[in-house]
Amino acid sequence: MTAMAERATHPTPGPGPGFTAMVVDDHPLVRESMVARLMAMGAREVLEAASVSEARARAHAGGPRDLCVLDVGLPDGSGLDLLADLRAAGWPRLVVLSAADDPYSVRAAFVAGAQGYLLKSASPLVVADGVRRVLDGGVYADPSVASLLAAGLRGGPQQDGVSELSAREVEVLKLVADGRSNKEIGETLGLSALTVKSHLARIARKLGTGDRAEMVAMAMRAGVIR
Repeated sequence: MTAMAERATHPTPGPGPGFTAMVVDDHPLVRESMVARLMAMGAREVLEAASVSEARARAHAGGPRDLCVLDVGLPDGSGLDLLADLRAAGWPRLVVLSAADDPYSVRAAFVAGAQGYLLKSASPLVVADGVRRVLDGGVYADPSVASLLAAGLRGGPQQDGVSELSAREVEVLKLVADGRSNKEIGETLGLSALTVKSHLARIARKLGTGDRAEMVAMAMRAGVIR
């Protein structure tokens, strides 16, 4: 059973009235709109952050909130890494709000720990419905990308290079899929951070991409990792 299916089967109970949240996006108008929407839904406190570093600082200072809504494309890093950090820190509900509607981004977000994937192009009603479902303990994907997620990226063309991955490289990719940092991967496998970086460089050459989310998605599509 996938992590997403497990979360759907055993949902986290929803917070009571007056939930707390954080919105992470580098576009002020997007943040302002999302904050207003959450306040209208009953939030009593909504933090704002414009970058990965700012979000980490606010999360560290205040501890877990009931919900985080974040973009994956941030100016100083990947929102996927932030997702994994917040999940590890005990944030119970994580929702991606993104302009990306490709299968790689959608799947990678859920792999990293998101329980919701919303599109910036969606109507306010769809966004509010998605956030509410996650607050109530469910898992939600925008209707226009839900079919991509349900398909699990199966049935696509064979990806050159996936069959060339070594057993160790597959182990590294599995931990990348779990949202682990290079340091955490090294600690788990008994490797130095430099060795992990070298493995990732070789994986990138074999798969033709250095993007962590795309590497994971390609390996999933080929059935190398689940």
